[in-house]
Amino acid sequence: MPSSLLVAGLDARSLLLEAPVLQRDGHLVQERAYARDVLREIVPTASRLVVLGTELPDLALPDAVRRIRAYAATRDVSVLALLPAGTSAEAEEETRRAGANAVLRRPLDRPTLEGWLSKLLAVPRRVMTRVSVSAQVVGTSRAGGAHFCGMTHNLSVNGMLLASPLRLAEEPDLDLEFVLPGVSGRLRALGRVAPEVAWPYRGYGVEFLFVPSESQVTITRIVSGALHPLPSRLVVPDPAHGIHSTLCREEWVYEIRDPIQAELGWEAEIRRAPRQSWRPGSAGPFFVVAAPSPEIALREAREFVARHG
Repeated sequence: MPSSLLVAGLDARSLLLEAPVLQRDGHLVQERAYARDVLREIVPTASRLVVLGTELPDLALPDAVRRIRAYAATRDVSVLALLPAGTSAEAEEETRRAGANAVLRRPLDRPTLEGWLSKLLAVPRRVMTRVSVSAQVVGTSRAGGAHFCGMTHNLSVNGMLLASPLRLAEEPDLDLEFVLPGVSGRLRALGRVAPEVAWPYRGYGVEFLFVPSESQVTITRIVSGALHPLPSRLVVPDPAHGIHSTLCREEWVYEIRDPIQAELGWEAEIRRAPRQSWRPGSAGPFFVVAAPSPEIALREAREFVARHG
């Protein structure tokens, strides 16, 4: 269904050339000169998306995003920020923290740009994009570290809330696969871990950086209510099951368990299982490291795996 979007701080004609999907799908693209014009017209034009560049004469880009998020009538519209190639990493991060749903840097990759535009136009209101689901999630770190099985109970077109048996703060980018009961096929996404969130389980907000088109269509249908997953009987992982961290070495996954106090110090058990069949808690005994403190036990366990894994 065609939608309305407002553009400011960049040339709307260049956006139409960079993203032909806007014209192909009949979306109404309206350019405004000032950020204050955008703020005033989001509601009257029923705009689903605001696309902002850095050439705003009245406000800096992060300030414009903050203004949109500050008002009840506009705070739920989707915001896409497009930055020049030379923009500093600090400015990019400030724009993201200000509340932009996505921040892209030129030169723009057409599939990525069109993917974000389609996603934000399909389910524009952030307060309406989260749905309750129960899905098993298998995650693999792009850095070659953690490989784990977790759960999500909350899904949107932009990300998910992920219950993880492992600490993920040092593994920001994850390849994700998840299955929803009653929905055919595995859904896939590349996600980035946000800070740990407080809920009954060890959890993280995960932002989707890239979703293949087939998975994106399915997720959009679920979030919009056109497709209803079945209830799941899966049990949310116990956050105290004992795994401190995991390491992947070739075809093996090594679990380093939380250190326990022994008679002469602290012991950290190492377990391992084949990568293809590993699930948290299923690994068999491999080695036990003894040390005078929990920190040293964990460090020596990682070093042992590095030497013998």
